[in-house]
Amino acid sequence: MFRFAHPDFLYLLFLLPVLVAFYVYAIILKKKAIKKYGNPELLAELMPEVSPKRQHLKFWLLFGAITMVIIVMAGPQFGSKLETVKRQGVEIMVCLDVSNSMLAEDVSPDRLSKAKQMLSKLTDGFSNDKVGLIVFAGDAFTQLPITSDYVSAKMFLSSINPSMVSTQGTAIGAAINLAVRSFTPSETSDKAIILITDGENHEDDAVKAAAAAAEKGIHVNIVGMGDPKGSPIPVDGNNNYMKDKEGNVVITKLNEEMCQEIAAAGHGTYVRADNTNSALRALQKEIDKMNKSELDSKVYSEYDERFQTFAWIALILLLVDFMTLDRKNRIFRKVKLFS
Repeated sequence: MFRFAHPDFLYLLFLLPVLVAFYVYAIILKKKAIKKYGNPELLAELMPEVSPKRQHLKFWLLFGAITMVIIVMAGPQFGSKLETVKRQGVEIMVCLDVSNSMLAEDVSPDRLSKAKQMLSKLTDGFSNDKVGLIVFAGDAFTQLPITSDYVSAKMFLSSINPSMVSTQGTAIGAAINLAVRSFTPSETSDKAIILITDGENHEDDAVKAAAAAAEKGIHVNIVGMGDPKGSPIPVDGNNNYMKDKEGNVVITKLNEEMCQEIAAAGHGTYVRADNTNSALRALQKEIDKMNKSELDSKVYSEYDERFQTFAWIALILLLVDFMTLDRKNRIFRKVKLFS
């Protein structure tokens, strides 16, 4: 089995015909320039040490070396063996509130940005666990199905913003119910939901949803974002703030009591996020307590890196090119190797 680790570099091979075209064009221009001075055959007699064949050879040596370098950059790999990998971990579904109130700046830089930073650091600590992502406001949507691809998880996380959910509100119950359905049914490892919200404008029976999740052995952990004292919601990136119909500035407050009720019903923990990493440490501590079991057993193809062969070929071609002179060697002039 053969593959390239970085196939995007192979597109550089399309530049090679362009390089050949330029070389041919340069030869044509050179011949025209020589003809201006006289008969090329007579001029060749006046320049006995000039070897066109050597010049052609040097170009093709350089051409071959460039080709080998491109292949090295693409990372050629050959399959060597199959290995069975067993994974021990847990499954975690993250439910992230993306309502407009999450733009409040009572947590630096703002509630949503702080939540994304915290989740990114939390993902960095995963090894064999599975993680999924749900975003919600007035409704809940799966942003990333449960997976062990942490690179994709962080990529999706970075793109989250309040405009993703058009319906405003805080449908916590809908997010919990969707998270429960998103776990892998056949897995026996512990499962947990991490719900990050300010708990404001609560619309459905989140406590009941958390209790139903707990009955299935799924713990619901809550991270409260914001300050119970409240904060205005910035708009348009300026010093303007969101206002109600009467023109008053809207103040969003962390509904800490509701968050605590949901966490209690879900047999989970509640922690309020601040400008420190205390909430992150609390979540990591809860995850460490979970029972890790074999999530799956997959067979992966191991590939051997074989770029060294192509690198040596490129080096040899460059050395031969360096040692090959444009002109005939006076000592070996009688040797007709190149002309």
